[in-house]
Amino acid sequence: MSVLVQESRGRTAPLAWLLVLGIVLAALNLRTAVTSVGPLLDQLSGALGMTSVGTGLLTTLPVLAFASVGAVTPTLARRLGEHRLLLLALVTLGVGLLVRSLVDSAPVFLLSSAVALSGGAVGNVLIPTLIKRHFPARTGLMTTVYTTALAAGTMLAAAATVPIERASGDWHIALGVWAALAAVAVIPWLALLRSEPERYTGGRDAGIRQMVRSRLAWMIAIYFGTQSMIAYIMFGWLATILTDSGYTTSQAGLMLGVFTALSIPVSIIVPVLASRFRDQRPMVVGLVSFYAAGFLGLWLAPASTAMVWVVLVAVGMGSFPLALTMLALRTRTPETTAALSAFGQSAGYLIAGAGPLLVGVLHQATGGWALPYALIFVVLVAQLVTGLYAGRNRYVEDERLGG
Repeated sequence: MSVLVQESRGRTAPLAWLLVLGIVLAALNLRTAVTSVGPLLDQLSGALGMTSVGTGLLTTLPVLAFASVGAVTPTLARRLGEHRLLLLALVTLGVGLLVRSLVDSAPVFLLSSAVALSGGAVGNVLIPTLIKRHFPARTGLMTTVYTTALAAGTMLAAAATVPIERASGDWHIALGVWAALAAVAVIPWLALLRSEPERYTGGRDAGIRQMVRSRLAWMIAIYFGTQSMIAYIMFGWLATILTDSGYTTSQAGLMLGVFTALSIPVSIIVPVLASRFRDQRPMVVGLVSFYAAGFLGLWLAPASTAMVWVVLVAVGMGSFPLALTMLALRTRTPETTAALSAFGQSAGYLIAGAGPLLVGVLHQATGGWALPYALIFVVLVAQLVTGLYAGRNRYVEDERLGG
């Protein structure tokens, strides 16, 4: 880490550490708007008088926000500046979280949730760009810092919201806590406004239109989308799969907790390993193999061994930090990283959003899990093919230039 604070294009050590702190605190907040709602969903729908349509919209909002707002983030960054935009995104996130924790109206709750998620969507795209700009020689290390903080924030909001609600006796307080965390994340970015990078002018505009014409960008987007689809399927359906196999709801909840907690060590290891090699294809194959073994076990092995297979699938979830690392490894400049991050995540989340819905439809139509598992293996084949293309040492800029 001592090397890290000496680089960042000649920046002083205190400024570099302030950037690290800012990225960590921002990452801790990017998923709280999503994972704090799930544990209280039944209670919220009852208290707010939310219809099934409203509940369905609430669970779909993250995908819609991440895809739509993420797509326009590079344009906003060029107009406002990257540090200013992330500060604005965190303020937007905090305001949305605060408003929804104070209201008793379903429409206002949905609207304020959309506002909060929009702030998170900007952060999703912007942080890989900031890592590429400020820590170009340490993208693997800083992506590890980012994805670990992201995983920790995801797990914290999912695990702590219900205990806070029980201790306070009020779901408003349980959701409002996360607005306070967003307020803390704003502080370092207020200080970092004075070190706003020069805005990109002239040259080839690395925009989403250029990404649409890049085969490499499409392969990364599909790889990102397939891993996100499997993640959404697991978070949405793992507990049901386990209870259908004979586990109690508390046992299934414990396994889901273990599954979520394992994302932290996986997020620490994968980006560091990925950045040490020019070619990430062996990692792509290894992670898909963990996925395949885990899902085969859940599908065909005795139910009593489920924990083993859940752990294997959790290791396979390392494809998420690997996909985020590729955003920086497959680009030469922060501007192209921004465009690839916006395109890859926007297209990827649109792909991913269909996963839980398709699993639900197939499960309801057949009453079993054979077709949902077959769907998962089709997704894994797509992940392997696109990952093998995306994992090879090459750059988006060279491909678009015909290199």
